[in-house]
Amino acid sequence: MPWDERTKVRERVEFVKDFRSGLFQMTELCERYGVSRVTGYKWLERCDEEGWNGLRDRPPVARHCPHRTSDEVREVLLAIRRRWGYGSRKLLRMVRDREPKRVWPAASTVTELFRSVGLLEASRRRRKPEHPGRPVTKASEPNELWAADFKGQFRMRDSEYCYPLTVTDSCSRYLLGCRGLRGVKSSGVRKSFERLFEKYGLPRAIRTDNGSPFASIAIGRLSRLSVWWIRMGVRPELIEPGHPEQNGAHERMHRELKKKVTRPPGRNMAEQQKRFDEFQWEYNEIRPHESLGQETPASLYRSSPRPYPKVLPQVEYPGHFEVRRVSRNGGVRWRKKWLNVSHALLEEYVGFEEIEDGVWSLYFGPLLLARFDERNLQLYGARPYGSHQPNV
Repeated sequence: MPWDERTKVRERVEFVKDFRSGLFQMTELCERYGVSRVTGYKWLERCDEEGWNGLRDRPPVARHCPHRTSDEVREVLLAIRRRWGYGSRKLLRMVRDREPKRVWPAASTVTELFRSVGLLEASRRRRKPEHPGRPVTKASEPNELWAADFKGQFRMRDSEYCYPLTVTDSCSRYLLGCRGLRGVKSSGVRKSFERLFEKYGLPRAIRTDNGSPFASIAIGRLSRLSVWWIRMGVRPELIEPGHPEQNGAHERMHRELKKKVTRPPGRNMAEQQKRFDEFQWEYNEIRPHESLGQETPASLYRSSPRPYPKVLPQVEYPGHFEVRRVSRNGGVRWRKKWLNVSHALLEEYVGFEEIEDGVWSLYFGPLLLARFDERNLQLYGARPYGSHQPNV
């Protein structure tokens, strides 16, 4: 995946750790992280020479800095810090009151000074969940890709909130569903998708944003809803955070929806749903779409040949896999020991494929979630919605 500016150092650290684990070839690892082999070897070389600090960007070094903090000021600040333990802002207030004519550095500079000499510990940040990167599925025929999202909630005239769940077919622009819900809980969303699957059949993939209930912070960013989709052979696909244009046609539909059915809002949910239904009919049957050559979505959409299964099928794995059932505690037993997997996969079956002695690939259905080293019970390279297929 392309490295985001805010997390690229963390990505480089994970890259080096994954390589040193011995579970990945360089070519495979570079492909998973979306970088070239030249870049991959560069980070390994820097880390070997300078440690983890070598993975940071190298800023240009100025030969002369007129605003550099003098040694005398540094000693004063460090002495007060050691005695009183105050933070940079409180400390600066003290010294400025005592010596108002002296030029003191900014609070951020003082904080960095304390950190550089070990008088301030770096705050521990919660690790952000991994993301698969820019979605790549191109919808060339109906039901190859659906798009789903919640149009922002709004208050109806009875003071209750409405959360419109919208689903479209990305190829034909057909608005499959526009349902007003009382919230974004997975149970209500699942019932809405059950009605759509029963009416239109199953798509190949569904593209959503990273919010609940479509995704979570669990391994692979799987949620209970996306696990249900995978059980039926529907691939979840996430847009990148902060990039709604990756679901651009769906967002364009939302703009029309907001204009026609929420200003003003309905008196209650029943009236609001009636407005949604009228909009859906007009959008599909009446309104020509420029992107479709001025055709209507209804003239191009066809139901999926893949029917909604009455009984949810079990995930199947090749015969050489070790298959384990994830318990209600979110883990599995492995060689009389415990391995945490994910609460999103409660009571689901996961598969382990041995690729080297003691090294396994962890799959849920066709999705490679991580590499597993049974020697230390650690999961490595856990990335969401992996595209690798098991070796049959």
